[in-house]
Amino acid sequence: MLVHKTLENARNCKCLQCPSYTTTCKIRNKMSDHTDVLHRLNDAHWELLFCAFEKSNCIHENRGCLCSSCAVHKKYALNNEDYCLHSGGVV
Repeated sequence: MLVHKTLENARNCKCLQCPSYTTTCKIRNKMSDHTDVLHRLNDAHWELLFCAFEKSNCIHENRGCLCSSCAVHKKYALNNEDYCLHSGGVV
C-alpha cells in the first residue's frame, strides 16, 4: 500500500529512533532545512519515513529494525521491514 507523505505520518515515524539510523544520517538530517516540513515531504528523498520515500542514502547496515512497531507501518498494514535498506522494504 502507498504510504502518504503527510506531516501526520512524519510525526508518527520511528525512523529517527531506529538503531540502524546512523550518526551520519542524524547529522545530515539536522543540517537539512526543516523549517518548511510540508515542502520537504514533497522532496524526492528525505532521510525519514523510508516506507513513503525510498531507501536511505546513508544507512548501509541493519542494526535493528523498528518498522513493525511503527504507527505508520500499522496504519498502512505494511508487511515488510528494512525500508531504509531496500526501496519497498524486504520482500
